[in-house]
Amino acid sequence: MSKGSYSYIKWFDELGKEDIPLVGGKGANLGEMTNHGIPVPPGFCLVSKAYKDFVTLSNINKVIEDIVSKIDFENSEDLEEKTAKIRNLIIETDVPPQIERDILQAYAELAELVNLNEPEVAVRSSATAEDLPDASFAGQQDTYLHIKGKENLLKNIKKCWASLWTSRATYYRQIKGFDHMSVLLSVVVQKMVNASKSGVMFTVNPITNDRDEILINASWGLGEAVVSGIVTPDEFLVDKNTLSIKEKRIAKKTIMIVREASGIGTTKVNVKDILGPGAISEPSLTDDEVRKIANMGKKIENLYGFPQDIEWAIDRDTGELYILQSRPVTTLKPQEQEGPTILEGKSEPEVLVKGLAASPGIAVGKVKKIKSVNEIGRIEEGDVLVTTMTNPDMVPAMKKAVAVITDEGGRTCHAAIVSREFGIPCIVGTQNSTEILQDGMVVTVDATRGVVYKGDRLFQLQEQKPKATAQVSEMSERKMREIVEQWSPITGTKIYMNLGEPGLIDKYKDLPFDGIGLMRTEFIFTDMIGIHPMYLVKQNQGDILINRMAEGIAQVAQAIYPRPVVVRFSDFRTNEFRGLKGGDEVEPVENNPMIGWRGVSRYISPEYEEGFRLECRAICKVREEYGLTNTWVMLPFVRNLWELDKVKAIMASEGLTQGGTLKIWIMAEVPSVVMLAEEFAQKVDGVSIGSNDLTQLTLGVDRDSGILNRMGYFDEQDPAVLKAIEILIKATHKYGKTCSICGQAPSVYPGFAEFLVRKGIDSISVNPDTVGYTRRLVAAVEQRLLLERALSKD
Repeated sequence: MSKGSYSYIKWFDELGKEDIPLVGGKGANLGEMTNHGIPVPPGFCLVSKAYKDFVTLSNINKVIEDIVSKIDFENSEDLEEKTAKIRNLIIETDVPPQIERDILQAYAELAELVNLNEPEVAVRSSATAEDLPDASFAGQQDTYLHIKGKENLLKNIKKCWASLWTSRATYYRQIKGFDHMSVLLSVVVQKMVNASKSGVMFTVNPITNDRDEILINASWGLGEAVVSGIVTPDEFLVDKNTLSIKEKRIAKKTIMIVREASGIGTTKVNVKDILGPGAISEPSLTDDEVRKIANMGKKIENLYGFPQDIEWAIDRDTGELYILQSRPVTTLKPQEQEGPTILEGKSEPEVLVKGLAASPGIAVGKVKKIKSVNEIGRIEEGDVLVTTMTNPDMVPAMKKAVAVITDEGGRTCHAAIVSREFGIPCIVGTQNSTEILQDGMVVTVDATRGVVYKGDRLFQLQEQKPKATAQVSEMSERKMREIVEQWSPITGTKIYMNLGEPGLIDKYKDLPFDGIGLMRTEFIFTDMIGIHPMYLVKQNQGDILINRMAEGIAQVAQAIYPRPVVVRFSDFRTNEFRGLKGGDEVEPVENNPMIGWRGVSRYISPEYEEGFRLECRAICKVREEYGLTNTWVMLPFVRNLWELDKVKAIMASEGLTQGGTLKIWIMAEVPSVVMLAEEFAQKVDGVSIGSNDLTQLTLGVDRDSGILNRMGYFDEQDPAVLKAIEILIKATHKYGKTCSICGQAPSVYPGFAEFLVRKGIDSISVNPDTVGYTRRLVAAVEQRLLLERALSKD
């Protein structure tokens, strides 16, 4: 097709990377890629001279310059008010006839090229100072998608010109030292890709600066959802050399951007309404598509000789991959030597939220929550900006903030890029930071690890010791461990530890235990959650329980990995559950809560099943997202075989299927479990004897009764209780399963410990203060048994 003669138009195949002054970074890069065979949708650029002639021929340039000279750039309200005047002035001004003629003629030729009458196009801004190696104006000017028809094209070109004067773009130029009147704007008009899936790719890991890795973010529909941060995208980390997929993080993608029903522009829709509910949690890319996109990224990086930030899309109709733009990664910096982890210190840190580390660094400040750009004036120097998504309009506020935290967004959204360029610690995709964090709360933002802690945790960094001192400290710790090992003999019977409060694990992790035999979740419910599970379900806030419960469990499982952590699902009674927020609304009043609605009977009941499913999802998150497969589970207060089958089915439906690395234990507290011990043993991986409840229910003694206790009725060494324990040990061993016991009796009564060891108990779980003593006690019993056996042979 022969192209007409133009004063203001350049087609992509007429451009190269040296043409930035003519068509801006975006236009020049599209031309460069087109001429090197990269699959770029066809189009043309309205050269920057068109904008210059537009403001000059229309006599509005002097007005703009006068308004700019009066802006107070550190006053966000004044900045927004004056830049809005400039934008309105541009939009209300007619395009000079000679410029309009070129635009409409080029649009007609594009229609002929793609064989469509009035093709849908993307209208993208391309500033002549953007996408340079030392400054990224990505997203500072606007993009308009699915634009169709001559009038709409002219209108949106003026909108692009006007977007040169958004408050964020104007502020960005000011802090970067650009002359406002010298920065011109080209407009890219490009055939629209009706994308089924799209996203962003970095040909270098933007977090670690690892040039051997490619990071791809992807989601359903148009890529604006990923770039703007309104969705937390899927994330794929690819080995650049082999194109093997090293990591996957599949997000819940509830929103997508698609063409407006009218055919002009775009709209946000729910993924479930367009693709079905299953698509929310499905990978948006196949492995082959990930490798195809990564391979294209390598080609583009080789073309430019520098790591690239690339927007891509896959066409809904043809399945073809298209490259929409490419620009240099501007945030590469030498990696500083990592300082000491802030988890080290004299006090236990309280984790508030976790997310994706988008811009590394650590900062402390007061939380300031922002609901919209209209509130950015509230941000003061030193605040931690917290918002649902960090819209680029918030750049002036981000500059003042010491850190940024968002509910949504991925590591390649525009806000993450700008945060890295500003050197501001940024955590994105936390899901619930706007719910958890409150205005005025002092927090420490560790954006190297993606964790927000309560209070000021920076004092640990200030306590960093010289290298020589640290070596002495390490030697002292090694010596201490040697001493502990000398006094902690090896035993055939595993010595486990009971734990309730996750924050104490760092204090006890070096004790000589073989794992956590009982991790009570009740402390997590009361201290870290504080809200009744079913109340959260009714409020559609179940993620609060999932995330906080997972956080607490993961803190323990990670600290002692690969030793196992047996997590007992919640075992509150009704009177205890009522103490949580919302408990009064959902909990009945029982005359005898001790033997009432608790344990598995609660989990399988319609009144609580959804709450139990939240607990299951928390365990899945620990095992799958954190990768802590040393986490096992335990069901409390089991009564019947049929209820065990039912609860295991619920667990399996949530991804907790028995087998492999997942062990399912039950508590043996009710005499029915003893009577059907062999049947129960065949359905689980282990049985843990709850000696307190088993004693109570075997003897019919209220364990909380002071009178009966003083009279000696509550006795874990009663012959009936010992007989029950013996039955359980034999039954579990008959089917090759584990039998454990949790309680203080073995460490209090040496005779009881000897009884357990003689009967072959597999493990004994005790409180931290008696771990060492119990291990030595058990070792002595085992040695005596060996001696007895040796003597009996003689």
